[in-house]
Amino acid sequence: MISTEVLVVGAGPAGLTAAVVLTQLGHDVVIVDGQAEGANTSRAAVVHSRTVELLEPYGVSEALTARGVHTPRFTIRDRDRLLVRVPFDGLPTRYPYTLMVSQADTEAFLLARLQELGAKVLRPALVTAVEQDASGVTATLDDGRSLRAAYLVGADGMHSVVREQAGIGFGGGTYAESFTLADVRLSGGVPLDEVILYFSPDGLVVLAPLPDGLYRIVATVDEAPHDPDVAFVQRLLDTRGPQAVPAVVKEVVWGSRFRVHHRIADTYRKGRVLLAGDAAHVHSPAGGQGMNLGIEDAVLLGETLAKVLGDASPDLLDTYAAGRRPVAEKVVGLASRLTALATARAALRPLRNLALELAGRLPAVRRRLAWQLSGLDRR
Repeated sequence: MISTEVLVVGAGPAGLTAAVVLTQLGHDVVIVDGQAEGANTSRAAVVHSRTVELLEPYGVSEALTARGVHTPRFTIRDRDRLLVRVPFDGLPTRYPYTLMVSQADTEAFLLARLQELGAKVLRPALVTAVEQDASGVTATLDDGRSLRAAYLVGADGMHSVVREQAGIGFGGGTYAESFTLADVRLSGGVPLDEVILYFSPDGLVVLAPLPDGLYRIVATVDEAPHDPDVAFVQRLLDTRGPQAVPAVVKEVVWGSRFRVHHRIADTYRKGRVLLAGDAAHVHSPAGGQGMNLGIEDAVLLGETLAKVLGDASPDLLDTYAAGRRPVAEKVVGLASRLTALATARAALRPLRNLALELAGRLPAVRRRLAWQLSGLDRR
């Protein structure tokens, strides 16, 4: 049996962050993941200001900001018509922009930092059972090995074995549409310094720059193809994107599809089992909040757990659990509202556009959106 202070299940952004925080703060951590290194799909591409701030003390922000594309504004458009412009460059932070970088890069930087601290990920190692008692948690792996820890952090995604084994409910629903993802090379009327959410009767499409001259496309479709090709992505942009100077798809470098749920765990703590990231909350990609919220969970959980492993009261973990769930509810609500606005019926489109244009002219509205999207309202 392998013994440790904290077992982290899941080596995505949330799990790696929790492991980095706890290891840097002087605690023994074992992190396991069911997938081989590099097998995780690169769904997230947005790192917000608050996330970069939180990672700064843990030696990750410098590499992230050097790699990512700094985009100083977010806009909502209906084809060429600008509805809302959200500027980040006036925010009171060292990182007044949205950082566009693939999840694969984010995970690579977190893993490199974890290795610098002397820890490593055991993989592929799938947790199949979790049992806890008054003094700790025992996890069984698919190869028959067991791990014993004082606490277990479940960061193993939407289909979390940890959450299920702990008996924690995961209430919510599923959006009717599927989502397509593609990293592409483009030419034409696409800005380099802007993340754009296009509204359309056919559904939303997000267009954002990535490093190495790529662009990330995220769109709702009735039934997304498993491997979107150039013709498919081109149709999306032709029917939803810029019209005056159309965007032309030159190459699809990578693509995928997924269905989006809007769910929140009933609780983030069950005894010595704690949840973070997609194991605790999932929602629409509108607003780019998912990975950011998970990393934020992980930093706060890691810091709280480090105190408890010292001499602080375990009741602090209840404070973490009670505090994070309302934050998730707020973020899920914002993402759901953006998705509903984006997919409004054609008859409501003129009224929606007028209302958004009028609201977008108000500095207070633009400032509030900038604070919400950047995560700085959660400081």
